[in-house]
Order: sequence, then structure tokens, then C-alpha cells
Amino acid sequence: MLALTASPGARGNVELREVPEPDPLSGQALVRVSAFSLNRGETRRLADMSDGELTGWDVAGVVERAAADGSGPQRGTRVVGLSQSRGWAQLAAIDTHVLALLPEGVSDAQAATLPVAGMTALKALDIIGVVLARRVLVTGASGGVGRFAVQLAKMAGAHVTAVSASPERARGLVELGADAVVGELEPQGPEFDAIVEGVGGATLGAAVQRVARFGAIVSFASSDPDPVEFPTRSFFGRAPGARLHGFYLFGMLEREPTGSQDLARLLALVADGRLECSIDREGSWREAPAAIEALLERRIAGKAVLRVD
Repeated sequence: MLALTASPGARGNVELREVPEPDPLSGQALVRVSAFSLNRGETRRLADMSDGELTGWDVAGVVERAAADGSGPQRGTRVVGLSQSRGWAQLAAIDTHVLALLPEGVSDAQAATLPVAGMTALKALDIIGVVLARRVLVTGASGGVGRFAVQLAKMAGAHVTAVSASPERARGLVELGADAVVGELEPQGPEFDAIVEGVGGATLGAAVQRVARFGAIVSFASSDPDPVEFPTRSFFGRAPGARLHGFYLFGMLEREPTGSQDLARLLALVADGRLECSIDREGSWREAPAAIEALLERRIAGKAVLRVD
């Protein structure tokens, strides 16, 4: 079969090659992949991977072979799922506890945006808890996770402030539900009951100084790799009871295998027209190098989806 593999030094650090077909475990379905989306986490590490190594997280397609243990969907079912490392391929073996059936009216491209970005936003807000009539801040709001978080928080009744350093990439955030859009998070200013934080560095340092008493910060990414600094007392002294929660999707799903249910929740919202998947770029996986470069250079607002054609 064909797969996009790591190729350090090549354009985008990827190359389309022939590789062996996967041999699914008993609790895995073999999925013929029709589309996948790109995430910053998987694309940033391509340059450091071994030549020929497989990667890829988000997968949408059709079940080619049902799981041997009888779990999960049957052959011929349209599905979306999450792979830890082998999704950029014509065939992928996916654990059935992170597979969900696609409802009518949801395209493969839409579904492919949901596993990493959609579930990260959903589960971050689950951790935070009730946000009805509360002030929620979303950093990195112009990215895939950020755009889902803005929408989900607004649906839950929050007042949402979105942070995006680029006015161009911030387009559409107000339409998605943001009550305010700012270019930078300063350490001083109004407090927020909940913060979905996907930047790290100075932004996370500022977030710690802006969280309200008994509020919560969920930190899920570090596009800014600089050390996080903040006056310690500004956290425990100014905001007693506030929580800083480190979030890593794959680790969370190992502890709480709710992937199928989480994906089903998101798919229902997409099918009802209540959740926008914010696809900014869509094309063939043969265009992957250019799409990866565009993502890493922050020229994509939302998600990039590639079709396995």
C-alpha cells in the first residue's frame, strides 16, 4: 500500500512510498482511509523522525475488515477514528474504542478534522466543567483546537474571548461565537473563569495571572517553546483554588477510553449544523508537502484536510 512517511530533508519532511499493509490486533478494525487532517504536533516532529517512519493521527474512511474480537463497526461502515502513528496511509489499523460511525450528511473531510482537534477542545471543556454565564478565554483560537473550543464554549453559554496573534487567521472567529477577539494576552486585565490554553511560553505565563479564583486553565500544547514564567503569588495568592491542568489527548484516552463516545458527540453536532469544522485547505495527499509547510508557517486558519486518492 501507499503511505506518507517521514523523510527528513525532503520538502515538508514527507514522502509518498510503498509500505507493508498493517496487521490489525484483535481489537482493531482495518480502515481504508479516504481522508485525514493535519495537526501541528505530528507535522512538527517529522524532521526528527527516522526516514520511512509512519505517522498520522486523524483518519476517516470505510471499515475494510471488522475487528477480530467482534467489537466496533462492521465491514463497509463509514467511520472516523484516531491512530497513534499510522493514519497517513491507504489502510490503517484503528482501535475500536476510538472509532465512531459517520452520520448521514457528514463528509469524510469534516469527520477527519474531529479526532485530535475536536476531542481536545471537547475534553478540555469537560475538565473545566460548567461554563454557563462564565468568562472563557481561548488562546491560539485561530487554530483547529481553538476554533472548536470557541464554538463549544459558546454553545455551553459562556462569554468567549479569543486570542489570535494574526488578524488574517482570526477571520471568522466572531461568526463562530467569540464575543471578543484580542491579538495578545497581557498579564494584567480582566480575569477569566476558564482558559483553554494552546500556546505555552509567555502566553501560558500570562494566563496564570489572568485566571479567576477557583478557575481552571487547561494547557494542551506549546507552539511557543520558551520557558513559562510568572510571579508565583499571582497564582496562589490572587487566585486561590485555581487549577492548572496538563492535557495530552492520547494519555487521557488511555486512562478513560471514551474516544468513540466523544467522537459521536462531536459528529452529532456537525450533522445538526451546529459545529463548523473550519476547513481552510483541502486537497490530495500528493500535495502534502505544501500543505504541511503552510500549516507550520501559520498560513492556515483552522484545519487542513488531505484526501487519499
